Amino acid sequence: MKMRPSKVLRKLRAGQPVVCAKFNLADPRAVEIGCAYGFDCAWMDNEHVPTDWLLLENMVRAAKIHDTDAMVRVSRGSYSDYVRPLEMDAAGIMVPHLMSAAEARQVVRMTKFHPVGRRPIDGGNLDGFFCQIPSREYIEQANRERFLCIQIEDPEALKELDEIAAVPGIDILLFGAGDFAHAIGKLGVANAPEVVAARRAVAQAAKRHGKWAGVLASPADIPARREEGFQFISVGADVIGLCLYFEDLARAVEKLGV
Repeated sequence: MKMRPSKVLRKLRAGQPVVCAKFNLADPRAVEIGCAYGFDCAWMDNEHVPTDWLLLENMVRAAKIHDTDAMVRVSRGSYSDYVRPLEMDAAGIMVPHLMSAAEARQVVRMTKFHPVGRRPIDGGNLDGFFCQIPSREYIEQANRERFLCIQIEDPEALKELDEIAAVPGIDILLFGAGDFAHAIGKLGVANAPEVVAARRAVAQAAKRHGKWAGVLASPADIPARREEGFQFISVGADVIGLCLYFEDLARAVEKLGV
């Protein structure tokens, strides 16, 4: 018995880009519909979305039906909040608003097994296939096939960016333009010079320290973000697609005078 290998890590290690879609709707069916179209990664949210744990586990299962990695953005909390998605067999977690190298080291300590960290071991959940993967193999496979993504989305983190990027056990640095722009008083201005400079700094720091860089981008912006050095790209969200669909539908009906 072996742990499911990560598609995201396989592609990144091969030098290939990864395309991710975000799911805010707390519904496994939404995940299954989206992942049927070939996305590498399904981003699920526990920071801003009130998804309960059992529902989230079924969302992770829905992604795996189509060989899509599930990545859960965790709520900031205890080690249990961080490792629980991994134990339900998410391929990775994203930790928001990481502020310092000291915090980065603590996150790694909580989420990676020995010798990288000190994550508490269980193995009795889906990732260890209910104790059917021997403990030593379980630990080795989890460290190799599960990824840790941290979000750089605050100006404070830029002060220690190289030190953060150098922390062993961190795999992906994902730049959050929205919160960064908000934090510097330029809400909604993702192309502000300070935001662009920070975005590029994250990509460069990741490259210097052998990590991968992540970013949100529209399909039209993907070539430019790839040129900047980003390999992990999130391209859209289910709620946006649903809003656009119903807006178009309402307008079409309105034109008919109904």
